[in-house]
Amino acid sequence: MAEIKETMLTNIYREKEILEKIFNGFKEKNRDLLFSLKEKQLKNILILATGSSMNAALTIKYTLEENLKTVVFIEEPFNYTNYGMINNEFDLIIGISQSGRSASTIKALEKIKSKTKAETLVITSNLSSPIVEYSDYILELNMEIENVGFVTKGFTATVLNIILFSLYLGKMKELVSVEKFNNNIFQIKKIIEKIPKIILKTENYFETNKLLLEKGERFICIGYGPSTGIAKEFETKFTETVRYPSQGFELESYMHGPYLEANKKHYIFYLNSKGIFSQRLLLLKQYMEKYVGFSSIIGFAKEDFKNINFELNEEIDENLLVILLVIPIQILSYRIANLKGINLEIRIFDDFDKVLKSKIN
Repeated sequence: MAEIKETMLTNIYREKEILEKIFNGFKEKNRDLLFSLKEKQLKNILILATGSSMNAALTIKYTLEENLKTVVFIEEPFNYTNYGMINNEFDLIIGISQSGRSASTIKALEKIKSKTKAETLVITSNLSSPIVEYSDYILELNMEIENVGFVTKGFTATVLNIILFSLYLGKMKELVSVEKFNNNIFQIKKIIEKIPKIILKTENYFETNKLLLEKGERFICIGYGPSTGIAKEFETKFTETVRYPSQGFELESYMHGPYLEANKKHYIFYLNSKGIFSQRLLLLKQYMEKYVGFSSIIGFAKEDFKNINFELNEEIDENLLVILLVIPIQILSYRIANLKGINLEIRIFDDFDKVLKSKIN
């Protein structure tokens, strides 16, 4: 039987399989890491990440803070290394690099290790990569290295691993109750089971709306709370693949200026996680409807051809729902790129990393 070629789409379709593997093996695989950190004070955590890893960090920030009773700071490593003040108050520095070759993240960790006694946790899928040299602890993503430049399974794997890390460690530190732990684990299992259904819904949505979607010239995504990170991942994915102007906004920040540029060329996607600002999000959508060319809800919505309605019977915490919210965005970025005649299997800017030295081999 011929081996299936890895593409962005095949990686998306494998996300359920990969997340199940991570979910089922997390406790045993990370037993030593969890016990090593059990007695450590974790009042202030710094996360260093770029690109999709940065978006994943934004997505799980509130989960980490809630489950570990900590304050999480997130920095772009390049600016932090060259302009930022090294803070000795951080109890743990987390560097996220799925490939383990991000030059800016590695250099930031190198500088921190040379100037402070702060301990470092590296999150990566590549244990033989250069970033490992600067780690006191390692959280392996438990997935094969993603060879496609447009990160999909690596994003969801990063989000799930950090959510599970915060739950298991929080429970061990007695910061997460047994009841909450069991409830969240149950919800995560249900979320992973729903992935094929969400993929199918998105594919059907695309087929229904593809003539409209093909005309899009400006793509916008709006979220709030943990889904702000998903909106930023929308910006990354659509920019990389569709290659039309694309932006992801936090709900309130969109309402403080960016809405003024709205016109009929704008296509807006609203991430509705049924959180505390759900009604505010829907009010914004209702108001903007007549000014933009197309708008759609991803998440909890009315059953409508212009929405991707998750139809979940279970109550799902918005901090966990983010795992599902990103799936339609990944599918749509791939499908709309193809609609616009972009072959994502043809590499462009092949010498970029070599010339700009953004990756370390």
